[in-house]
Amino acid sequence: MQALIGRTRRASAFTLIELMIVVVIVAILALVAIPLYRGNVTAAKMSEGIAGVGSIRTAMRVYAAGHAGAYPVLAGVDASGLNILGIQAADLAGKYFTAASNYLVTSTAATYAIRATLPGGGATDYYEINQLGVENAAGYTTGY
Repeated sequence: MQALIGRTRRASAFTLIELMIVVVIVAILALVAIPLYRGNVTAAKMSEGIAGVGSIRTAMRVYAAGHAGAYPVLAGVDASGLNILGIQAADLAGKYFTAASNYLVTSTAATYAIRATLPGGGATDYYEINQLGVENAAGYTTGY
């Protein structure tokens, strides 16, 4: 009878090896999931910047339509200098892109490039588009 009771108690408990295997599996899952999560968070935040870039791009096209196809000449202007396009810095402010300096517009009469840089992100967290519609995104995937 004693042998039967002892065997039942041992069979219902976890061994140290089993617990260590579970900890290792959870650690491996965390190592895979955390970078994917961070990338998705960055992409979600950048969607606000992409929307702002789209607004500036539309304003550039409207300006060109009213000026014989020529864009305004802007040399590295942030959102606070887009009055010529009818855009105020407050128009582009959102939850993540609150500073006018998060946007940068460089243009000549024939070309333009618009860039949105994620606040608090690294130098590689930006989205850029030019007059041809060529996108350049670093640090995340746009999905467009």
